[in-house]
Amino acid sequence: MKIGLLTSGGDCPGLNAVIRAAVLHGIKTYGHEFVGFRNGWHGVVEGRFMDLPRTRVKGLAGEGGTILGTSRTNPFDGPNGGPERISIMLERHAVDAIIAIGGEGTLAGAARLAEAGLPVVGVPKTIDNDLAATDYTFGFDTAVSIATDAMDRLRTTGESHHRCMVAEVMGRHVGWIALHSGMSAGAHAVLIPEQSVAMDQVCQWVTEVHDRGRSPLVVVAEGFIPEGEEDIVAGKGTEASGRPRLGGVGEYVTEEIERLTGIETRNTTLGHIQRGGAPTGFDRVLATRYGLAAVDLVGDKGWGQMVAIRGTDMVRVDFSEALAGLKTVPQHRWDEAKVLFGR
Repeated sequence: MKIGLLTSGGDCPGLNAVIRAAVLHGIKTYGHEFVGFRNGWHGVVEGRFMDLPRTRVKGLAGEGGTILGTSRTNPFDGPNGGPERISIMLERHAVDAIIAIGGEGTLAGAARLAEAGLPVVGVPKTIDNDLAATDYTFGFDTAVSIATDAMDRLRTTGESHHRCMVAEVMGRHVGWIALHSGMSAGAHAVLIPEQSVAMDQVCQWVTEVHDRGRSPLVVVAEGFIPEGEEDIVAGKGTEASGRPRLGGVGEYVTEEIERLTGIETRNTTLGHIQRGGAPTGFDRVLATRYGLAAVDLVGDKGWGQMVAIRGTDMVRVDFSEALAGLKTVPQHRWDEAKVLFGR
């Protein structure tokens, strides 16, 4: 078989490890041939791809980013989109199947194509770890590790100046990165999109810590909406997709803490640094296992399905299950972390 790989949506550490594992396993075990579509679904609809021999994927497991490039192109957009035209393109280039590596938007497009009869399978990818039907997605552990390291550094400089430090991390709709990195770094408050918290409460936690002679650390996900506000705090315009370009709630929280408490407060927005660089060992292993499992799924013609991890086992789920809704931080996990706020 000739299999086409694509990476779509936001990049994250581990994408290249998926590509490497899929190509090596497919060639050695099944005798498959591989190509990589350039820049996500854009490469599929335009027929732009690159050959992926074994030599091209050598040593990729530890490299960040994606050698294929990525975009947020919808496979149904434009004159060359839609299942009929994509089917013609696949036939023209003798591509027998597509492995789509991406998050909710990518897999939603893949699901529609599979429903139309195209040979498509999926690999879950979201740095926010918010995709349903799988316990973890690669890139998340790396983002948490990067954020934790940054917060450890913020705490030392905060302690030196007796300041409150605010760290803004990724998390448009869910707060998994904020929760895990905040707990790891010993944050005194963690603010996430799933929980609306009044700034008076945040200031109470900050004051309790500061009154004990410590430097408070507050972690806030970019999609956090303070109690009393109706929408996300963002003043960065919009992305090409039309979504608000986030980044700004950390500054808002910082200004409010300083205004309400009088405690000198500084903020740092980690932004895209959380996406960059080499993946952690955990993410390399997870991404590799996803790549291996995806090739086996193609071999079994499991069209319309996605590989996932449950506990430590690789499983297969329908796209519909993966797209049933975002995997948000449950109440009990928030309550668990909240015990330590202000302590």
